[in-house]
Amino acid sequence: MPLSSRARRLLRDTDLALRSTSRVEKPRGKAVEEVVAWCQAQDIELGSRLSHGRLVLDRDLLAHIDEALAALGEPAIAAELGGLTSVEQAALGNREAKGVRSAPRERRVLASLPAVNRPGVACRGRDHLDLDWHELDLAAFDVLVQVENLDSFYALQGEPPALSPWPRPLVLYRGDRHYGGGFADLARAWSASHRPHLYLGDFDAKGVSIALAGAASHLLLPPLAVVAARANPQQLPAEQQAYQAALRDHAATLPAGHPLAGYLALLLGEQRGLLQQWFGSGDDWVVVPLHARTNS
Repeated sequence: MPLSSRARRLLRDTDLALRSTSRVEKPRGKAVEEVVAWCQAQDIELGSRLSHGRLVLDRDLLAHIDEALAALGEPAIAAELGGLTSVEQAALGNREAKGVRSAPRERRVLASLPAVNRPGVACRGRDHLDLDWHELDLAAFDVLVQVENLDSFYALQGEPPALSPWPRPLVLYRGDRHYGGGFADLARAWSASHRPHLYLGDFDAKGVSIALAGAASHLLLPPLAVVAARANPQQLPAEQQAYQAALRDHAATLPAGHPLAGYLALLLGEQRGLLQQWFGSGDDWVVVPLHARTNS
């Protein structure tokens, strides 16, 4: 019977503790009983280490456990299986820890990158690639563009002129249940660099709230005059009222003349919104800061 995740965690914590002490005493709880039963099954002699109330673990005992694990094709004590894919877990041994492994799509993002000619594939302006975000060198990009609507993500073939200050954009679909987790993790890593993060999505109460909650620094929108001409009450659903109080609080933090203020006046004052599909071609889009002070 393999060691459970609970027993492995106890041994891994002990391994760390033994770097600063010669022995660790553990009371005989469930995890300790699993370790004891496993050691006995592998003919590892516990001797005086085991008493009625506790198990003493030392460096020599852990070495014997690691030897037995290696003989069984199991990962070593120090191996952390949590967060690894099933393939990465397999590289460490025969153990598949489904409960703690990374789900197949957990680290995946859907990226829009300049197209590469491939034999037998019609060439378009951009390729849409399913990637593990850990394989992306975020330092190679100077702006993150978060696209909310999947139809609009696929339809975005060129780079809008508004992105010209940033010649190396990383354009990603924000994601649904398939890609949302990977994008969220990437966005958190991106925010640490304090580089611009642009949100391209529905101009409604929920959309702007998503941008703010996701630490976006700017919105990518048509000019205010265009939004004012096209926005309508039908594209600001009544069920989004719950988002509006927080947006009013945010609007109150903006200084006079802030570029976002006019847009929020349409949204909150006139109760009109504009879905991303009605933004137009992108030739006239502008970058609108979300906060009173933001990165450029």
